[in-house]
Amino acid sequence: MIEYLKRGKPETERSEDDAKVRETVENTLKEIEQRGDTAVRELSEKFDNYSPASFRLSEKEIENLMAQVSPRDMEDIKFAQKQVRNFAQAQRDSMLDIELETMPGVILGHKNIPVQSVGCYVPGGKFPMVASAHMSVATASVAGVPRIIACTPPFQGKPNPAVIAAMHLGGAHEIYVMGGIQAIGAMALGTETIDPVHMLVGPGNAFVAEAKRQLFGRVGIDLFAGPTETMVIADETVDAEMCATDLLGQAEHGYNSPAVLVTNSRKLAEQTLEEIDRILEILPTADTASVSWRDYGEVILCDSYDEMLEVADDIASEHVQVMTDRDDWFLENMTCYGALFLGPRTNVSNGDKVIGTNHTLPTKKAGRYTGGLWVGKYLKTHSYQKITTDEAATKIGEYGSRLCMLEGFVGHAEQCNVRVRRYGGKNVPYGQGAE
Repeated sequence: MIEYLKRGKPETERSEDDAKVRETVENTLKEIEQRGDTAVRELSEKFDNYSPASFRLSEKEIENLMAQVSPRDMEDIKFAQKQVRNFAQAQRDSMLDIELETMPGVILGHKNIPVQSVGCYVPGGKFPMVASAHMSVATASVAGVPRIIACTPPFQGKPNPAVIAAMHLGGAHEIYVMGGIQAIGAMALGTETIDPVHMLVGPGNAFVAEAKRQLFGRVGIDLFAGPTETMVIADETVDAEMCATDLLGQAEHGYNSPAVLVTNSRKLAEQTLEEIDRILEILPTADTASVSWRDYGEVILCDSYDEMLEVADDIASEHVQVMTDRDDWFLENMTCYGALFLGPRTNVSNGDKVIGTNHTLPTKKAGRYTGGLWVGKYLKTHSYQKITTDEAATKIGEYGSRLCMLEGFVGHAEQCNVRVRRYGGKNVPYGQGAE
């Protein structure tokens, strides 16, 4: 039996004012498309109180900003990017171009080709999201994207040196200090000074997410992202402090970040609830985390591990921390999630910042049908085909002709018939299927 010791808001109450966000974004994107740089500047002045001579940083400005980053911080950024690059490169190496002869004279294949230009958005209004630069920019670099542009909002009125350093070290070719809808619109639609890109990636607030949604189709996107989500699957092999810490560590992201404990231990569930109350008294970001926990926190008590698995797959959380006596069993059997973090030595912050996997992950149950951002998202797999002998052209043509006529496509059939006549020397009457 599944018992909720704590419930969050009902799903019907969880949505933000979607209609208002949609309308705001739609109108703003129209302004950017019609008025270009002027609209972008007005929006930056209005929302960020920021209006530099140029939103694009020069090489000299990038150098000066990077000089402000302490040696220790720079070392940490480089370490994290090395982990991200190493894993992304291993993923890239697993994606092979193929070519095979499926029958004599018929050659089929595919090539993995990088997207030719990508716009990477790195949030930074509330917290400077240094790690997001590794995840989007460095991974695009590993994929071989020839033009990578990166945008981040000003932090406390000016560019954040650590974020700019991470963008530059990650391989960004153009860096702009620009946030919100104006950044997404400028990258996707283009302006007088910014050439449009083919794809947008990176997390952001509700307005950024909605802008990406509205632009999808005109450009590619990584995924539809909502607020950060975390789930802890635990049994009595771990304690309440560990569970509470892992839940609140993600709840501090925003006021609407779901945090869910799934356990088969009533004792652990009750102690975790008490431990959360204790930590919220001392957590510096409690103003944010406490609201998320109050409105979106849940504690779900199950009778069995199978029931825990069922609940977890139904919720399909972005981050799933598994701390049980059978972590690998969950790895083998879970099917719907963003990323798994297995065992008490692992935690979601590792994945967010440094361990090497990508932290841009599916939310709002999207883990049911997609994984997160990875090097493969920047690659397009294109097929090709080639017939090299008269015999193959004739044989494939005959089958193709008959199958086209079966569907009533006479013009299609003639594409096949003309090859049968020329390369097979067979007299196929016009508008009929081959014998």
